[in-house]
Amino acid sequence: MAMERANLLNMAKLSIKGLIESALSFGRTLDSDYPPLQQFFVVMEHCLKHGLRVKKSFLGFNKSLWGPLELVEKLCPEAAEISASVRDLPGLKTPLGRARAWLRLALMQKRLADYLRLLITRKDLLSDFYEHSALMLEEEGAVIVGLLVGLNVIDANLCVKGEDLDSQVGVIDFSMYLKNDIDDYRSEERNSQIASILDQKNYVEELNRQLNSTVHGLQGRVDSLEKSNSKLIEELAIAKNNIIKLQEENQQLRGENSLILLKTQQHLEVTQGDVSVERDTYKQSRQGLDEMYNEARRQLKEDVENELVVQVSMKQEMELAMKLLEKDIHEKQDTLIGLRHQLDEVKAINVEMYQKMQSSDEEMKKKNDMITRLEEKTNQITATMKQLEQRLQEAEKHRTSAEEGTRRFKLDFANKADSLQRQIEQREKQLQQLEMDLKIEREWRQTLQNDLDREQDAVAQLSTEALQINGLKKEFHRLQDENIQLKSICEDQEQALGELGSKLSESKMKIEDIKEANKALQGGQVWLKDKEATHCKLCEKEFSISRRKHHCRNCGEIFCNSCSDNELPLPVSPKPVRVCDTCHALLLQRCSSNPT
Repeated sequence: MAMERANLLNMAKLSIKGLIESALSFGRTLDSDYPPLQQFFVVMEHCLKHGLRVKKSFLGFNKSLWGPLELVEKLCPEAAEISASVRDLPGLKTPLGRARAWLRLALMQKRLADYLRLLITRKDLLSDFYEHSALMLEEEGAVIVGLLVGLNVIDANLCVKGEDLDSQVGVIDFSMYLKNDIDDYRSEERNSQIASILDQKNYVEELNRQLNSTVHGLQGRVDSLEKSNSKLIEELAIAKNNIIKLQEENQQLRGENSLILLKTQQHLEVTQGDVSVERDTYKQSRQGLDEMYNEARRQLKEDVENELVVQVSMKQEMELAMKLLEKDIHEKQDTLIGLRHQLDEVKAINVEMYQKMQSSDEEMKKKNDMITRLEEKTNQITATMKQLEQRLQEAEKHRTSAEEGTRRFKLDFANKADSLQRQIEQREKQLQQLEMDLKIEREWRQTLQNDLDREQDAVAQLSTEALQINGLKKEFHRLQDENIQLKSICEDQEQALGELGSKLSESKMKIEDIKEANKALQGGQVWLKDKEATHCKLCEKEFSISRRKHHCRNCGEIFCNSCSDNELPLPVSPKPVRVCDTCHALLLQRCSSNPT
């Protein structure tokens, strides 16, 4: 059994080696009629049959390969597709034919070595199908599975459906593996070529993995950007709703201010009418009064005129206060409009602006607090206006009482002269009371002026905040520029990824370039390894995902795409191949000096 295992191992080595060499020299996909491929399947069938237990059935004894191969479906779910397609093939009737079809499909899938490796690791399951000294349970099976990894270089296109796999006879043709010294020398050269090609293949696979990882990273970043943009849109909608509410509150304040103005104007008109009536009464009574009455009337007239002057001044002050309030409201509207423009600009900002948006939200909260404070101040002003209205009503009551006193004075003047003096004293007391009221009103005026000064300070604070908002706008523009730069970088990376994808799809053309590079290496050039080169030899720029490495087929050094974007036929290869700028110039000089 040990000799049989050694012989089968040597045959597997020869068949796999010959298949890879012939496939590389053949240069295209293999079909089912290719003789080395047929011999490979025969050798694999003998290796899998070695030490297989005999199972009894109604028709006699039977050795079936399909049993252990069917276990792969349980160990690897990816093999379920192959097993299902093998069972569905209409022309297969025997388990041996199904096993042969399974081997061909696994080779086309380039997973034959992986499936058999999983099968070898489960020796507890294989012991039910193989004897203890079988090839699949010993070290020779692991060696054969390691050799099968090299078959991933081969592209096979096998038609399993129309082929008669049940009745094929598995006979090994040893004439294909008997070679002379020349063939041995060629085989060594081919082995070196195969090793270099495998190295290049591994390099391409690593590049594919790196590209897949970068693509997944970019997709994650795009998802995070979309989530942050949705959050920003929601926050902008909330801010817009707040602005609409503030506008409605400002409109309500304007309406209340207009109502207050109308009420004050009505009260002033009423007071003016009363004053005119009093003047007429004073003129009528002026003819029938004596000098004492004239003096009293003059004093009363002066007092009334002073009161009118005070009332007119109070009216002017109220108008100024209302104008200032309107100016404050307009300034608040301007600030709200500016905030709306800022919120519209924030829509175009990405994730890096999210922290800035949080800070701007805090500032908006502060401004809302300032607006609430201003609203409280307006409420205080309305309260003071109501108090002034109450005082005006009290003054009207005093005036009515004064009119009643004048009427009594007219009736009692003819009869009692002494009563006039008493009435004059009463009027003097009333004048003192009015003076006290005027003092109180002056004090209220001073309080209003203090409130106006505070509002002016608030306006100055708002102007400073407007300057801060302008600074924030500048920061927003700067961050927008950075966002545009990042987008341009992302677009460049996406273009680089697209170019790499198109270049990876042209893997066959790269394999031909690798063959030509190997031929150039046989001519004596030193082929520099990819790991040794981190910068371009000419421009000394660092290699990255967008700046790939390219070998010069003449000197063997590594350059970037811009420094090796030349193609010329070399003596080793008649086809035009990639050459660096220096080699291109030297070859052109040689061609010009030696035209033959």
